Amino acid sequence: MPRFTGQTVLITGGTGGLGESHARAYHAEGANVVIGSSAGSPSKATTLAAELGEHALAVQLDVTREQDWTNAVAAADRAFGPVTILVNNAGVQNPAATIEATDAAVWDRTFAINVTGQFLGIKAVTPAMRRAGGGVIVNIGSTMGYGGTALYAPYVASKWAIRGLTLSAALELGRDNIRVNAIHPGVISTKLIHEPAVPGGRPISDFYDPEPFAIPRLGDPADVTAALLYLTSPQASFATGTELVLDGGLLLGPALPAGV
Repeated sequence: MPRFTGQTVLITGGTGGLGESHARAYHAEGANVVIGSSAGSPSKATTLAAELGEHALAVQLDVTREQDWTNAVAAADRAFGPVTILVNNAGVQNPAATIEATDAAVWDRTFAINVTGQFLGIKAVTPAMRRAGGGVIVNIGSTMGYGGTALYAPYVASKWAIRGLTLSAALELGRDNIRVNAIHPGVISTKLIHEPAVPGGRPISDFYDPEPFAIPRLGDPADVTAALLYLTSPQASFATGTELVLDGGLLLGPALPAGV
């Protein structure tokens, strides 16, 4: 039997490279999939849901708006039953700039989507998960939440904040049978990496060479999806407050060359 039959999964940023990978995988494993997308990409979410079929639903979900969260959770409940898995996947990167040159509005937007969005998501699904007898929340962070990176202070700070939010939520919700974990990907081959954050800028892929690291390649969305499926499955029932780093050894530093 598929691992997630009867489960209702809500995925934010469900039309991006990672989000679409997650949605397809959960659907293949028997879950009811609710694909959240911002007002700018509802058609893609609708198209994906139509392709997946009757066990998929597209909802408009601006993660910074509490009412959108309320509406999305209610829509999922009406269609499939209470949300039992939340994947806080939506996120944005700031344009490269020094702190001195960063506009406060960029800082505010980065935190609103990356941090406040996840906070509102946890808040919104908790009552539904309690009614269901439990659930699992996974926050998608970044390896940039483990150090500092010049020119990306808003993004780095937001990903550090996700770590604290994850651990606090795990402590608060554990006795409700709600597990809360985080996945911190390294450089994954998505639009976020291959396309500039602003027109005329340079993408992150221009500055990253995986050759020195233990696993000398870019990550694939499927790598993150596989970890996500594990953390939200019964096989990980003893894992909460877990921070899983998926970076091919990036944080470890350069690996010993082969043959040395």
